[in-house]
Amino acid sequence: MNKENDTKTPEKSAKSSGSKKRKYINKVIFKVVKTFFLSLLVVSVLGGAMVIGMIKGIIDNAPDVDVDSIVPLGYATTVYNSSGQITDTLVMAGSNREEVTYDELPKVLIDAFVAIEDSRFWKHNGIDTRAILRAISGVLTNKSSSGGGSTITQQLIKNNVFNGGRERSFGEKVERKFQEMYLAVKLEKQMDKKLILTNYLNTINLGSNSLGVKVAARRYFGKEVSDLTLSEATVIAGITKGPTKYNPITGQKANSERRKIILQYMYEQGYISKEQQEEALADDVYSRIQNINTLAKEKYSPYSYFTDALISQVTSAFINELGYTETQAHNLLYSGGLSIYTTQDPALQQIVDSEVNNPENYPDTKFALEYRLTVTDSEKNSHNYSEKDINKYHTEVLADGFNGLYQSEEAARADAESYKATVVKEGDTVVGESVKIVLEPQVSFVLMDQTNGAVKAISGGRGEKTSSLSLNRATGTTRQPGSTFKVISAFAPALDTSGDTLATTYYDAEYTIGDKTFQNWYDKQGYMGWSSIRDGIIYSMNIVALKTLMETVTPRVGVEYAMDFGITTLTDQDYNGSLALGGLTKGVTNLELTGAFATIANHGVYTKPVFFTKIVDHNGKTILDNSNPQTHRVIKDSTAFLLTDAMAASTENNKKFASSGVNINSTSTRAHLDHMSVAGKSGTTSKNVDVWFVGFTPYYTAGVWAGCDENQTLSDNGGTSFHKDIWRKIMNKVSEGAEDVGFPVPDSVETAVVCRKSGKLAIPGVCEHDPRGNATYTEYFAKGTAPTEFCDHHTAVTVCSESGLLPTPNCPSTTTRVFMIVPPGQSSTDDSKYLAPSATCNLHGNVNPILDSNAPTSNESDDAGIGVAPISSNHPVVTPRSKSNVSVAASPGDDTVGAAPVAPTAATQPPTVPQPTTTSAKSGQKNTKPKKQPSEIITPETTTSSSIKTTSPPRSTEDSDVLNGPGVTKPQNNTPRSGPGPSISTEGPGDQGSPVLIGPGQ
Repeated sequence: MNKENDTKTPEKSAKSSGSKKRKYINKVIFKVVKTFFLSLLVVSVLGGAMVIGMIKGIIDNAPDVDVDSIVPLGYATTVYNSSGQITDTLVMAGSNREEVTYDELPKVLIDAFVAIEDSRFWKHNGIDTRAILRAISGVLTNKSSSGGGSTITQQLIKNNVFNGGRERSFGEKVERKFQEMYLAVKLEKQMDKKLILTNYLNTINLGSNSLGVKVAARRYFGKEVSDLTLSEATVIAGITKGPTKYNPITGQKANSERRKIILQYMYEQGYISKEQQEEALADDVYSRIQNINTLAKEKYSPYSYFTDALISQVTSAFINELGYTETQAHNLLYSGGLSIYTTQDPALQQIVDSEVNNPENYPDTKFALEYRLTVTDSEKNSHNYSEKDINKYHTEVLADGFNGLYQSEEAARADAESYKATVVKEGDTVVGESVKIVLEPQVSFVLMDQTNGAVKAISGGRGEKTSSLSLNRATGTTRQPGSTFKVISAFAPALDTSGDTLATTYYDAEYTIGDKTFQNWYDKQGYMGWSSIRDGIIYSMNIVALKTLMETVTPRVGVEYAMDFGITTLTDQDYNGSLALGGLTKGVTNLELTGAFATIANHGVYTKPVFFTKIVDHNGKTILDNSNPQTHRVIKDSTAFLLTDAMAASTENNKKFASSGVNINSTSTRAHLDHMSVAGKSGTTSKNVDVWFVGFTPYYTAGVWAGCDENQTLSDNGGTSFHKDIWRKIMNKVSEGAEDVGFPVPDSVETAVVCRKSGKLAIPGVCEHDPRGNATYTEYFAKGTAPTEFCDHHTAVTVCSESGLLPTPNCPSTTTRVFMIVPPGQSSTDDSKYLAPSATCNLHGNVNPILDSNAPTSNESDDAGIGVAPISSNHPVVTPRSKSNVSVAASPGDDTVGAAPVAPTAATQPPTVPQPTTTSAKSGQKNTKPKKQPSEIITPETTTSSSIKTTSPPRSTEDSDVLNGPGVTKPQNNTPRSGPGPSISTEGPGDQGSPVLIGPGQ
């Protein structure tokens, strides 16, 4: 028994030990597993918390969105003329967009986009879980046709909040996706579904620089979005997957396949029937698109000259008035979706364009070449050539006297090819070449309403405009203004504040300033002597303008007035005599010169020329209002009227008061209008390089310039008067149907009868008996400026009837004649022909007993050369005005007989007029011949507010300015395409027919 027990006990112990070991192992395993799962749970919890925290952080960093911030950015700016018509669209890359409203969207377009982009758009809350799972499945199975997971709401946020989703890394993309989904849900709680869809359709890029469905409909189908058919709507909906690949013009095949898918989706989702699907598929829509594309290319045109000028003015307004930087101003203008309402009148613009580009208005047309050539030689060196090199080649190599103008376009192109052959060598590579032909002479024209500064029409040149923001000769080119500037810099300030009147006279004779001697355009006719400011305007007299500026106004005041008139191009080098003649350092622009004359037309009030009335932003808020532009008074209304009346006379057929055979005529008769009052001033510069006419009617002010871009003379390139014909034709059409109200005389103006040779009150019996005719006329004066002194440039002298010299006791008879008094030491003039004699009669001998013993004689050194009337109570000497230091030189007079007057003894009292007498030495009796008394002197009085209307004279065949005299030194001129340096006014009328003497009241 014991043995059996002894043998069984070890076996039982072994089994017990193995069981414990297994239990221990199991326990360890359990603990390990437990620890693992606990660790896994902890890691999962921690990881989840981290993911949640990360997602929360991503969401917390998401940008805010609301109804205002989610709208698309970048809209095209629309330009409207004064009739409300769209004239231009200003756009840059990324902004060719026009806003569409939901009501404008056709149902087929809405359904097409929803079907292909977001089939559950009307049901989800911003994200579509099924679409996301479908998209994931498509990625895993490599089935791109499964579609994307983004809803339309998400796409809208991606485009407008995340700039199209252009992340560089996967992490950034994941971050954006979480924020996008969060914001989509948030947005749908704030914004109506219809508005979300509308904003989306306004945002998307649809190729060919077309943003939004409204622009795309016009670009591809030439129609408004509301008129799209099912077939056309699916074409546009197909572009969104890739604006380049699926562009219906360049990617027709890809777009067509996409369109089939969209139509199938629309059918499957119940938007269209099978018949509608098949009808749309049968539509030859892509042929239609290609035809529209061809027409769109043909219709393309650069901005007009008006729009070019508008862009410049609006940009400046944004910078100067709104405080924008140049970049900000540019971006707002081209992508701000602005509405710009301009002053352009389409009917008037058409008139201007028609006449400026009418070849019949140009007696001679030539052609200039704009040439650019870039060549790379065998050593990779680059060489650039232009038309200047071609001209230099003609001068230095060919020596053919070429002036830069060609007789035909073919000749210009051939010359470019010939020059190209001389510079392109073997081994050279032509990198670029440009050939542009320009018509010459060129023209610019500005038409504006002087009452409000509104520019109604503008032309920056003749010929086809081939590019936007190109050379605008009306606003961007400065040229020498010639005689037009006499009014601005000399005559206006002289009348306004310097004490002169239209009747104030200056002595027209050879005139030297420093080392420069000036002459008139009519130098072959000689100098005219005493001439008024009225004469200086009508006959464009250089010497009168120069003396007015230098002796009365001063260049400093002249510059100040010109700047006040709106001229901004003057420099410190313009404080000199040439200012009076329009010889400026830089010249002026047509726009500013026309604006200066508009000031005169507007009764002396300057208004800066404006191209727009208001600018409205994309939200309908007016950001700039130009309807009441700032103004300032430059000259008194009386000054404006006086200048107007004199300039009106320059357009009429008038002749300068002068000797027989002298023909100096008004300079602007070719600008006279048929049925409308007009006033203006012409201008021509040295060598006939620039020609101008700037004038106005009671309604509009217009300025025309003509010349060659490179300053060739007009003498053999069309002459110097064709521009006035253009001005007249345009303004006649502009004035059709308008009432001629004339130029009303303001209450600040009065009239007085004066002598045209002194500008003072006429002496009865003397001034009307000037040897050349009646020198009296009725002149306008600003109230209080009419003269109170009597003429001091005429004198009456008793002479021998036969010899015309001072009489002796033996002279059988004597008579009294009227003579001139002129300044001493002057060159010969028309007045100096009529000086009183100082010599005694050489026909009858002995001393003249009529003369007082104290009377001066030709032998008295102090008064030698003074022509006198007998000194007595009845025949005193007429004293010259002291400011002129005048005296009389000896010269025989004409045979014109006038009454022997009594010179004034008091400054304000007219003299008594005796009857003219002739004394006979043989009989000793006086033969009294009755003479008709002249009209009584009219003392200054206010005129009635009647209107002065001009009448149509016969026009001359040539109405130009020609100067024969020294010019002035040409200063530096760095202005692009500016006219020549300072030049002298060279104005003249040419042939005239039957002119008459002028004066406001004959």
